[in-house]
Amino acid sequence: MTIADQFPDIVKRGEPLAPYTHLRIGGPAEYFIQPRTVSELADVLRHCKKQRVPVRMLGGGYNLLVRDEPVAGAVVRLQGEAFTGLEREGRTVRAAGGGQLFDLLAFAVRGGLGGLETLVGIRGTVGGSVRCNVGDRTGEIGSAVRRVAVLTDDGKQELRSRDELNFSDHSSDLVEPVILWVEFDLEPNDPEVLLRRMRKAWVQRQAGEPHSFQAGVRMFRNPAGGTASSLIERAGLAKHRCGGAEVSERNGNYAIVHPGTTAADVLGLIESVRKTVRERTGLVLERELNVW
Repeated sequence: MTIADQFPDIVKRGEPLAPYTHLRIGGPAEYFIQPRTVSELADVLRHCKKQRVPVRMLGGGYNLLVRDEPVAGAVVRLQGEAFTGLEREGRTVRAAGGGQLFDLLAFAVRGGLGGLETLVGIRGTVGGSVRCNVGDRTGEIGSAVRRVAVLTDDGKQELRSRDELNFSDHSSDLVEPVILWVEFDLEPNDPEVLLRRMRKAWVQRQAGEPHSFQAGVRMFRNPAGGTASSLIERAGLAKHRCGGAEVSERNGNYAIVHPGTTAADVLGLIESVRKTVRERTGLVLERELNVW
């Protein structure tokens, strides 16, 4: 019995993935699944493990490039209150992993809780943001994490306390397929003070990203002691282009896409940039963009 037969109400065959990604490009999923409850999600994971069906979790699709070919296996997208809710108890906020990071920031700031407001402008889900430990020199999300609830590939719920977690630059050791919810330990503060801090961080972050009308993604991790954008710009690659994909003139570490761009164009641009930077600087850039 296929997964579509087992879960007919929540599975679509051959669903195009492009509309679910920031770049709006990429091929279809063999099975596209949107569970309605945690128990239903657990059943899906158990079935996929038993049938040896590969599973990919689709978050906000912001740091993702889907290849032009069909994606084999199951692509799971978490929507609805079971996966997007927000709760507060004192200085602790519990955020479901499928919710948007901005909704969490707004919820905390309105409630007079600080510690996350400088992350404004970073796109993604709560779970994906914690898994990748998003942030910059103003702070990283991992520093505010208290506990994380995960779902293993056999559908078992487990808790990870702060002392069991390791966060590093744009990464963590959270390897389970699903982050169900995250608890954050935040600092009480005046909402107006937090709002001003959020606005300042928004302006600074937007100044270093492509124009708002351009769909773009970060290509590489920053090397130790420097930035990928400075290396790319020093190599003379501003506005370098491969098909419909182009290096942003505002930030060399962003690939922006024009109408008609394919995933192959973006991958070609990334490889061209990496090769040129290596030839001209001797440094090898590590790709940050997640590619399916």
